[in-house]
Amino acid sequence: MPDTPNTESNNLDKLDGQSMDITAQRLAAIKAMLPEAFDLDGNLVRDKLLEALKPASYKASDDIPSFGLAWPGKQSAFAAAGVPTTATLRPCPEESVDFDTTQNLLIEGDNLEVLKTLQRSYHGKVKMIYIDPPYNTGKDFVYPDNYGEGLDTYLQRTEQKDDDGFWKSTNSETSGRKHANWLSMMTPRLTLARNLLRDDGVIFISIDDNESVHLQMLCDEIFGAENFLANIVWQKRTSPDSRIDLGPAHDYILCYASNKQSSSLNKLPLTDKQKDSYKNPDEDPRGPWTSTDFTAQGWRPNQMYKIATPGGTEYNPPPGRCWGNVEENYNKLKAENRLWFGADGNARPRVKNYLSETDGTRTWTWWPNREAGHNQEAKKEVIEILPESASDPFSTPKPVRLLARILQVATSKDDIVIDFFAGSGTTGHAVMAQNAEDGGNRRYICVQLPEPLDEPVTLDDGVVCETIFDLTRERLKRAGKKIKEEAGLNAEKLDTRVRVFKLDSSNFTAWNGDPTTSEADLLERLEQLNDQTVAGRSETDILWEMLLKMGLPLDLQLEHFELAGASFIGIADRTKVISTQKSIPTTALEAILDLDIPPSELVVLDSAFADDSARANIATLYKERKDEDGQPVCKLKVV
Repeated sequence: MPDTPNTESNNLDKLDGQSMDITAQRLAAIKAMLPEAFDLDGNLVRDKLLEALKPASYKASDDIPSFGLAWPGKQSAFAAAGVPTTATLRPCPEESVDFDTTQNLLIEGDNLEVLKTLQRSYHGKVKMIYIDPPYNTGKDFVYPDNYGEGLDTYLQRTEQKDDDGFWKSTNSETSGRKHANWLSMMTPRLTLARNLLRDDGVIFISIDDNESVHLQMLCDEIFGAENFLANIVWQKRTSPDSRIDLGPAHDYILCYASNKQSSSLNKLPLTDKQKDSYKNPDEDPRGPWTSTDFTAQGWRPNQMYKIATPGGTEYNPPPGRCWGNVEENYNKLKAENRLWFGADGNARPRVKNYLSETDGTRTWTWWPNREAGHNQEAKKEVIEILPESASDPFSTPKPVRLLARILQVATSKDDIVIDFFAGSGTTGHAVMAQNAEDGGNRRYICVQLPEPLDEPVTLDDGVVCETIFDLTRERLKRAGKKIKEEAGLNAEKLDTRVRVFKLDSSNFTAWNGDPTTSEADLLERLEQLNDQTVAGRSETDILWEMLLKMGLPLDLQLEHFELAGASFIGIADRTKVISTQKSIPTTALEAILDLDIPPSELVVLDSAFADDSARANIATLYKERKDEDGQPVCKLKVV
């Protein structure tokens, strides 16, 4: 992007081509609270920071080594999350289903870079994250930390493949699979994921024994040990593995809150079996009920009274316990017929809990496969939608019932759900299925690396899948169609479509950070500097990068309109307007200001102005046109 002359046009706001600079954001927050921790040049000084944070009771003898998780490369791993990217997400309408209307997103690319590109648009907006990352037990650890690096190059560099491209033994402890490398891979991704969570958001992470201890210690650092909610045990198998003396029956699901004080989990809906346990032996007009004990542990003086039953039997609280409430409340419950004294009226009282007043049941940390599915069930779900050969890359997929339970306890009907290790696509499938069940409008964002398949898979409609991403995409498309057909009354408003994006280098020459060592490529880029955009990129590519860098969500519904001979795109009832035209008549730019309700922001390409003089005149016009509060009617930004 060529520099503009030093004129009034330099006062135009420039759209930043990088992802959110998390490090700068954190430093600004620290400086606002602790300016004394910075030197005169504005640099953070570690010793000054530590000094400022010492408690009043501090003594030199308090300086002892702290307890925590350490590994080679830890500092670099945390720093990696703060390195901004200029990468973008290119839309793929041809691989999508109803690209223009759906709110569900599937993104192809390395999830580290994708998470960075999402920071502006989804910072603090995600209610739930579920991930099923590589368990670091074999050749499943294939995530590079540079989206420009070829996957095979990465695998060879980390010694997971040999120089001829063959997988090494899955039992070998090569550098690509040791705990340190795995932790370094997970650290920046979890750090970025935390930034996306709402204050009441939660994250669920599936893992097995191989890394569960390390992962929990890492999550304690990233999310805060005080925000640990649970370590759920999910029974993933239906029977023991006969090949192993002590075969694993379960996986773990670590659960952390963004802020435990702000988060709460929902109750699970009652199952039919649980509903059947409610009876009405006394024909209570409030309907079926179950009963619970009317005692509490401990000794409380005002809850140690004597109770006389309707049949005349008298009871004191059992040893070591007291009654469940004070006598006044007991008498109220009795008067309202909310106590059960047995069929003959002589039993110790129990409290009635009515089905009509029950909004569900609390879950606990043991999730048996009869309630939350199992791996074998998950494999069948994949095979029902894709050919059996397509299930081969997914050795241990997660069942829809497992994700449905997580969605039920952690989300409401309009929440955003992210899975950046999408794999077989169970999370997206489960989101659509849950919406069909309860009439919700949850939206999913799934991210998957285009890891090559050992052999291409041809689907029944002729679609050839060459990567795991291809299989993820096709499962979501086919699952969505099936759910829509079976949805019944909810089918009309149910969104089972998918909008596909792919990670790529920037569409703008000044932002393009795609690495290259080709002399011809470098010369071509130098020639393109006279043009703003990279050769071969479409106006649609440019539009979505502008939206992304503006921090707007990727599920927007856009309005295309014409004004004074120019094309514009309106967002949210034209409260913001964009143009991707490389040349816009001055009259059209003036006409935007003359609308009955001008947009709050107009973003155009730097090349849109006829010349430097026109740029300066328009900049002045937009700055001078103010509302009754003295603020610009419309902010003009350029890319």
